[in-house]
Amino acid sequence: MEQRKSDHINLALQTQTSGIEKDTRFAYEPMLHAHPSDELPQIPIGNKKLRAPLWISSMTGGTKMAGMINRNLATLAGEFGFGMGLGSCHVLLRNEKHLPDFDLRHIIGDDQPFYANMGIAQIEQLLGKGDVKTIRDLVGLLKTDGLIVHVNPLQEWLQPEGDRIQHPPVEIISELVRQVDVPIIVKEVGQGMGKESLRALLDLPLAGIEFGAFGGTNFAKLELLRDESGRKGLLEPLSYIGETAGDMTRHINQLIDEGASVKPQSLIISGGIKNFLDGYHLINTSQLPAAYGMASTFLKYAREDYQTLKRFTQGQLEGLKVAYAYLRVL
Repeated sequence: MEQRKSDHINLALQTQTSGIEKDTRFAYEPMLHAHPSDELPQIPIGNKKLRAPLWISSMTGGTKMAGMINRNLATLAGEFGFGMGLGSCHVLLRNEKHLPDFDLRHIIGDDQPFYANMGIAQIEQLLGKGDVKTIRDLVGLLKTDGLIVHVNPLQEWLQPEGDRIQHPPVEIISELVRQVDVPIIVKEVGQGMGKESLRALLDLPLAGIEFGAFGGTNFAKLELLRDESGRKGLLEPLSYIGETAGDMTRHINQLIDEGASVKPQSLIISGGIKNFLDGYHLINTSQLPAAYGMASTFLKYAREDYQTLKRFTQGQLEGLKVAYAYLRVL
């Protein structure tokens, strides 16, 4: 106790705060809750539930480092009860040499939501050939609970090797849902989606919508950086177009208030989520059940050893439990 009191005296002047540092998103209510237990809200995704409202957003595959990263993330998802989306599985359609990078069901376990991932351009091409079997076989091969379709028209347009999408993505997804009897999640990849795109998706029987909002990893900008033809200087303004996670949460809440059709059961709020308070704020602002997703933040720690990733995650969950006990969203 004497050491603790001495620390308080010595550190008091180093811990002064000012009004400008206050997080204005919350009211702090210390009188209304005991210290938190280990319980966190369980959010439904498809036919399963998350044990904590976190989602490991789709990232990578097809390289030696990607395999190590994915195995670390799958171990994390299984241990802490998160859901996980794979990076684009397109590479597996050509050959299965990279299958170990994606074959993670035995690591994540049977209880957690685990989704394969394909791009809208590849879905359009397969549906155009009448090849629904390849989509079903991919889900079966990886033993996933369903399929994430990433909708990325800006990325494809700006990618040097990009495909051209021939039909509006909502029409492609509508046909996919009609033909493939597996849960479908639709996501963007760094630009997010505006209100009318969200209205169209809410009218489809999806397992969920993942935001992939502006503010996180920006794949349009990434592709411009990869392009050596000099297009970056000409087309870079396009990479700053988008909707933030806050924008998209407000759009969906407004659509619900306006009486829009709402068929997806839940949201994954991702894009620019840096920590547990960002996630807590948005999922508790949403009128639909929601988890929050992180990609680059998890990626930063998943590149290290598993214990480093685990320590980071334990800190995030501890902060989230304290937030649920004492913070009210304003």
